[in-house]
Amino acid sequence: MPEGHTIHRLSAALSELYGGQRLAAFSPQGRFTAGAERLDGQVLLGAQAHGKHLFLPFAPEADVPTDDAAVTWLRIHLGLYGSWTFDGDASFTAPHAIGAPRRRVGERGEHALAHGGGSALSGLAGGSDDVPAAPAPGQWRAPEPRGAVRLRLLGEHGVADLTGPAACELLDAEGVAAVRRRLGPDPLRADGDRELFVANVRRRRKAVGELLMDQSVISGVGNIYRAETLLRCGISPFLSGAHVSQARLRAVWDDLVPLMEYGVATGFITTVEPDDVPVPLPEGDDEATRWYVYHRADRPCLRCATPVRQKEVAGRRLFWCPTCQAY
Repeated sequence: MPEGHTIHRLSAALSELYGGQRLAAFSPQGRFTAGAERLDGQVLLGAQAHGKHLFLPFAPEADVPTDDAAVTWLRIHLGLYGSWTFDGDASFTAPHAIGAPRRRVGERGEHALAHGGGSALSGLAGGSDDVPAAPAPGQWRAPEPRGAVRLRLLGEHGVADLTGPAACELLDAEGVAAVRRRLGPDPLRADGDRELFVANVRRRRKAVGELLMDQSVISGVGNIYRAETLLRCGISPFLSGAHVSQARLRAVWDDLVPLMEYGVATGFITTVEPDDVPVPLPEGDDEATRWYVYHRADRPCLRCATPVRQKEVAGRRLFWCPTCQAY
């Protein structure tokens, strides 16, 4: 499942590619036909992300404020299998795809269209000399949908196809507010509330390693960020949330913010400080350039060389260093 930085990255891409434009919308798969008909011909006002939820406001005209009753909100949760795929002319600077599936664990899952990546998607390599140039504006034609496309958004210069989402629904403003009330604070949002996160953790008896994956406690953190920030902050994932100090929880939040911002900027999760990257790299341990413990079971912790351990917790593999994160 994509972590929160991916959804913020997707939000930025859709805002840049389509913000203020009147779009055609339809459901090639047929499972979202009524919803697509309501969106068809509407203007996309922008995009917002909260944790792993994407919210797209549509209105009859571009100057309608997002809190107006005329705005229809599209909520999307990609879940394990959802993704957006893009195509367009030479002016449509976009990634090829954002979201699942990944070909390898932790893979970026994004690469540029043949003609390059857009400014909202910095960090993507552009096209190569071996790939034909994209059609000029006015000469491009949208390709036929591939696979079970739940929703297609089509503008003058490019198309975005949504496949496999866990949720795809239309809401009014109160519906959006109701979803957001169920979510914990998001470290990537300007309104992200660190003290609310601290309070959310400390009033629960569950282990902090489980709580960081609870989207009602904190939004957007997934398995990689969970494992890595706890290692970086020296906290056992098995310590009860109620027993983690406020200072240490604030340190977790403050650690997550730049890590996740880097993910938004590059589409890539890396958490290892340059001075901790082993030289030379251990054979067969390419992850040692990116992660301290995630996906590195039985390999040496990059800080103390103790073998990393793993355990299934609440259906997900948890990685930790028993020395740096002693219980």
